[in-house]
Amino acid sequence: VQFVESGGGSVQPGGSLRLSCVASGIEFGIYSMGWRRQVPGKERELAAFISTGSTTNYAESVKGRFIISRDNAKSTAYLQMNSLKPEDTGVYYCFARRGNNDYYGQGTQVTVVT
Repeated sequence: VQFVESGGGSVQPGGSLRLSCVASGIEFGIYSMGWRRQVPGKERELAAFISTGSTTNYAESVKGRFIISRDNAKSTAYLQMNSLKPEDTGVYYCFARRGNNDYYGQGTQVTVVT
């Protein structure tokens, strides 16, 4: 299983970024997908999750600002991040889930600074 994550970078507060995660080595459509983030000083937390049926869940801290989506034809999951805040700074990890197995990407850095 491999993931190619992209879209991270530096942005000012209030700005937007769109993360992409292209998966290979799995039958993408039968895996739920999600993004976890490692914020400095905190444990890794779930930011957003999308099921195989495109049902979504979000951490309270990102609800109304982040949107997760998937394109099964492209084996790609996305995380649109709007109204970014300094506390959103961290490493964002794409993961795929089927049953009790999670597979993680290498992570992409998101930095929100003035």
